[in-house]
Amino acid sequence: MPDAQRRQVLITRPEPDATETARLVAALGWEPAVAPLLQIQHASVEDRLEVDAVLVTSRNAIPALPAAYRSATLLAVGKATAARAVAAGFSNVLDADGDASDLAALAGRTLRPGAEVLLAHARGQGGKLAASLREAGFLVHQRRAYAAWPVARLPEAARAAVAGDGLAAALFLSAETARAFVRLLPDPLLPHLAGVDALTIGRPAAEALSPLPWRRVRVSVRPTLDHILALL
Repeated sequence: MPDAQRRQVLITRPEPDATETARLVAALGWEPAVAPLLQIQHASVEDRLEVDAVLVTSRNAIPALPAAYRSATLLAVGKATAARAVAAGFSNVLDADGDASDLAALAGRTLRPGAEVLLAHARGQGGKLAASLREAGFLVHQRRAYAAWPVARLPEAARAAVAGDGLAAALFLSAETARAFVRLLPDPLLPHLAGVDALTIGRPAAEALSPLPWRRVRVSVRPTLDHILALL
């Protein structure tokens, strides 16, 4: 657990996830500091494909899926993605409760051999998962559903949180946000990280943060928001 004298938690996720995470952090008794390091730009997936299932690696992909796919089985990477799919009108949603490897395993358990699937993912991602699915015998259509762009400069909320003496932890739910933080943090603020825990959702984010002088860099047991919040 971070230093009990520090009560602030830096949230680096893009919106709207940042605000939702802040609500959960506050409910646990911490003081959230919201400073998104990525901006989401949604794309639009065409509705002409006939597929057996849709696989979604992030809830940011859901807005890109047209209504024509709502009757298809949707395999979501985690609970938050599944919940957003249900809210968007998808009626048959299964939750992998993990990461991309868990999503591939769920497809293997629930879809027939040779099934045709739509994989909706972020710009520059999805290749490893698509290859895994093809190796398992699925016919995979990859489509870019959104892009995540780093902000141009460190948000003022992040600067103020790091420069102050109340920051206990910083949450990093992707390697992209971790890399953005490392790149944007001004050198004069580096010593202020000595009392701060970096809490990450996976090893790639932890490795990206390793050059900075954190108190500790910790990785959640499972790649879910619930498990990263359990580190607080």
